[in-house]
Order: sequence, then C-alpha cells, then structure tokens
Amino acid sequence: MPKRTTEPDERRPRRRRGRWLMLAGAAILPEIGALRRRGYGFGGNVIVRCRQGHLFTTIWIPGGSLKALRFGPWRLQRCPVGPHWSLVAPVRASELTEEQRLAAREVRDLRVP
Repeated sequence: MPKRTTEPDERRPRRRRGRWLMLAGAAILPEIGALRRRGYGFGGNVIVRCRQGHLFTTIWIPGGSLKALRFGPWRLQRCPVGPHWSLVAPVRASELTEEQRLAAREVRDLRVP
C-alpha cells in the first residue's frame, strides 16, 4: 500500500493561477479586439468623449479600471469638463481638428487607470 504524505500538492496553485490568467485574458481580449477594429487607441492616454460631447484625456487600460465601471468599449466615469457622470468612449484622434485635440489634452481626469 502506498504511503500517504501530508505535503500539499505543489501543482494545484499553478493550476489555479493558470485558470485565473485564462479568465482574465478571456475578459480582456474582446475589449482589445473591439477597440482595434474601430481604430481606437488604448493602453495609455486616450482622448474620450462623454455623452454630452465633452472631450478630455483619460488613461484607458483594457481590462482595468479603478475610477470607472466598464461596459465593453464604453466606461461610466466622471467627466472633468461637465462635471457630471457619463458614459465615455474613445475617439479617433484623426477625426478631431487640431484645436479639439489640444483642448482634449489640456483637460485630464484623475491620473489612475
């Protein structure tokens, strides 16, 4: 009869970590794909527009946000121009005039993702 050991199985934490990484990747990849298909920038300072039309710059990291609620390619966060809570979405910088780009870069929200 084989002898039982009371030592914990070392493979279990790796399996759990791997599952969590796969779940995180599965949650982030659709957002990255949607942003790329639409031609938006992501992963840093991004110009966004709120539902009232205000432009400002925010940190946009797919899969992560401490100051907003994520809804796919949109986020519910505080607009620093308004100020009000609104859904915001990334804007293609190529669709903006130079004045709009400069104005959006001057107004930044909190510097946390």
